[in-house]
Amino acid sequence: MTMLLEDLCKQLRINGVCEYIREYQPDNPELEDNMAMALQAELDKRQTNRQMRVLRQAGFPTKKRFEDLDPILLPHDGSEALPALKSLTFLKEQRNVILIGNSGTGKTHMAIATGVLACEQNYRVSFRTAAALINEMVEARSQNQLSLYLRQFKKIDLLIIDELGYVTFDIIGTELLFQLLATRYEMRSTIITSNLAFSDWVRVFHDKTLTAAILDRVTHRALILNMNGKSFRRNRQEQLSPSSVQVDNSPEQKLSTKEITRL
Repeated sequence: MTMLLEDLCKQLRINGVCEYIREYQPDNPELEDNMAMALQAELDKRQTNRQMRVLRQAGFPTKKRFEDLDPILLPHDGSEALPALKSLTFLKEQRNVILIGNSGTGKTHMAIATGVLACEQNYRVSFRTAAALINEMVEARSQNQLSLYLRQFKKIDLLIIDELGYVTFDIIGTELLFQLLATRYEMRSTIITSNLAFSDWVRVFHDKTLTAAILDRVTHRALILNMNGKSFRRNRQEQLSPSSVQVDNSPEQKLSTKEITRL
C-alpha cells in the first residue's frame, strides 16, 4: 500500500479502509490509485468546508484581503508591516498587534485581511468592535455566564478588537475587558485598532490604574504600528481620479509604549 493512501486514511480517520485494502486487495495498484484520488477529493472538500465555517464564525463585517491593499497608499508603518502580518509569525509567537492612527488609513482593512488569512490557515479567529465586545461581556455577566464567555475566548487564536476609542466605557466595562485580556495574556494573540494614542486611552476607560494595567498587557512584546496619515480611502479615490496628485507617505511621529508612563 502506498504511503499517500495510508496518510489520507489517517487524516480522514478511516483506518478501516486501509485495513481492508491491505488484507483483501494487497496487490491492486489501480484500486489504490483510484481510492487515493477519491480520498484526496474528500479531504479537499472537508478543508474547504472548514475554512468557510471558520470564516463565518469569525464574524467579519466584510471579507477583505491583502491583495486589495496598495502598500504605496498606506502609512509607512503599515506598508512596512505587511510581510510580518502576512507571515502570521506574531500568531506563532503569541504576540499582539496594535494599529493606532486617524480614521480611514487602512487599520480595519489590515486587521480583517490578517484575520481572513489566519482562518484560511486553520486558526480560530473572532472579530468584534470594542463596543460590541464590552456589551456581550456585560450581558454574559448579567446572565451569570461570564466565566463561560471568557473560556470561549481563551480558545480563540486571534481576537480582533476594532474601533477602540470611538465609544467610552464605564468602570464595569473596563474591568471586564481587563479580565478578557488577562486570560489571553502571553497565550493568544490580539489585534487592536484605535484612533487614540496610548496616552489618551484613559479617556475611554476613565480609570488610570486599569488603563495602565490594560496597556501593560496588550503592549508587552507587541507589534505597534503608527497608522497616522492621509485617509487611505481618500488616497485611493485620488489615485483613481485623472487629476490625482502624488501622496506624501512620510511617517508621522512614532508611537512608543513610553506613553504609558504618562498615565
